[in-house]
This record gives sequence, C-alpha cells and structure tokens, in this order.
Amino acid sequence: MIQINDLTFSYSGGMPYILNNINLNIPKGSFTSIIGENGSAKTTLLKLLLGILTPLKGDITIEKCSIGYVAQKVDGFNSSFPITVYELLKVHCRTIGIKGSNSIDSILDYVNMKDFKNSLVGSLSGGQQQRVFIAKALLGEPELLMLDELSSGVDEKNQIELYALLQRLNREKGLTILSVDHNITRALEYSTHVIDVRDFNASLYELNEYETQREREVL
Repeated sequence: MIQINDLTFSYSGGMPYILNNINLNIPKGSFTSIIGENGSAKTTLLKLLLGILTPLKGDITIEKCSIGYVAQKVDGFNSSFPITVYELLKVHCRTIGIKGSNSIDSILDYVNMKDFKNSLVGSLSGGQQQRVFIAKALLGEPELLMLDELSSGVDEKNQIELYALLQRLNREKGLTILSVDHNITRALEYSTHVIDVRDFNASLYELNEYETQREREVL
C-alpha cells in the first residue's frame, strides 16, 4: 500500500536529519501505528506521507486510492461554535461531491454518533468529537485512513472505544489504517503492525516481532 525508499528529512534542509534513510513497506489491509516519544518525528513522517512536507531525499509511493485524514484534536470547536454534527458533515459532503443525507446517517450510526447528529460539535466530549471527525474522514469511502494522535485529550473509556472502532473498521471493512500514536499501550493492543520511530530510524514490525524486540532490548 505504501512504499518508502531512502526517506531523509530535516526542517533545516541539512544535518542533523530527523529522519534518515528510512525504508518501509506498509501492507494493504494493515492497522499500523507509528509510535515513539514526543519529538521523535512521528507527525513529521505522517506529514511527509500526506505530501504536506517534501523529503530532502528518497521517495514515497502510495498505491492509487482515496485517503481519509483525521488531524490532531481540533480545539476550535468550543461550546458556542454554531455548527451541529450534521451540518459539519453536510458541508464536507458538498465539498467532496456526495449528495443526500443517507451517507451521513449511515456513517454516524457506524461510529455510534447518530443520536448526536443535531448536537453542536463544541458541546461534545473529546472522544465524541473524534468519532465525528472519523465519520467525516469516512464519508468519501477511503481505502486508506491516516490519523494523528487520535487519543490526545481523550479519557481512558473513550480511548478504548475509539481504538475498538478503528479495529472494527480494519477488520470488517478491510480499511488500511496508519495512525501516529504516543499511546503505546493502546497501539500495541489494537494494531496489527508497529513502526517504532527512534534515534532517526524506523522499522516496521508485526506485533509479536515488536514484543520480542523489546524483550531483547531490556535484556
């Protein structure tokens, strides 16, 4: 699904590189989490994949497909911001050329937010807002979903529900998911693959391989 060859990047345009000669092949149908400490270039890697940033060297090839994107939690929707869940999704439908309300109702039902369609987005909890933004990303029926720090500012109960939703999308709909995540515990629990971004390097592991690698490092 995603092929990365010799990817090198720095914001200064020279050394030191925050990503250096990265080579990855992210498989179609996987639920892959990019994990690492704050400042380990996780979001930078995602921005490179989205084309927001340009590599200094190397190339990124993404299989031709539609892509949905959920950014880090949006703080601009306070309780007085005058837009409902339905209105937000309706505007997005117009933007991407989808007609009718059936798609909105169906998506909201799938993410368990249909009862909140007439609620102001800003009145929702952090976890509920993230469900709405996932629904928004799903409206175009993407084959690849990218997310940045899904659980940031979300309580534990809603974290579990959000990760379970992504796992269900991956398993039931075959959606390929790539998620930047500081929540290593949840990532290891729900993902099929992990990219560990540390020390200017990255590797793709299946979960059992990653656990074995961590055990070796402890020893």
